[in-house]
Amino acid sequence: MNSSSPKTSFSLFGVLCATFGHDYIVTRKVTNHINEYKCTHCGREVTDGEGGKLETLTQNIKDVNTNVAAFFQKKMRRISTNQI
Repeated sequence: MNSSSPKTSFSLFGVLCATFGHDYIVTRKVTNHINEYKCTHCGREVTDGEGGKLETLTQNIKDVNTNVAAFFQKKMRRISTNQI
């Protein structure tokens, strides 16, 4: 019986992150309160989720963040031109 499990590569940085925690840096500012982060050691990507918790950054969430960022920038441009 062959079990097909996804192959995971062993990484020393992955062990360090699992032991001591990730060292996240902001890679993209989506809005004033939503950011995307990447671990400097293992490369794990996360984003702010509901309730302020970090969620793994999937392609679907990246697409949503891109649309939210475009909407937010458009809104900020409209607000700044109306205030002049």
